Amino acid sequence: MPTKARKAWALELQENHPVTITMSCAIVGLSRCAYFYQPKLPDDSVIMSVLSAITDKHLRWGFPKCFNRIRKLGYKWWNGNTYSNNKIKG
Repeated sequence: MPTKARKAWALELQENHPVTITMSCAIVGLSRCAYFYQPKLPDDSVIMSVLSAITDKHLRWGFPKCFNRIRKLGYKWWNGNTYSNNKIKG
């Protein structure tokens, strides 16, 4: 059973019956961590624009040098996000 469906059931239990979050999660088999989890969807457009600006200016730079420049500019992105966007850009 998907987590999203179990979360919906837990919410429905709380609306229709006087049960706590812990009890409703236990009934539907969902952890409280999964109940409160909010996915963080990164907005890659900012990463793409900064990376495009750097690679357009410095055509011969590889990924490590571009990543170091991004860090020096003050962005604190994880190198995995930046690297995957670099691969997409080509």
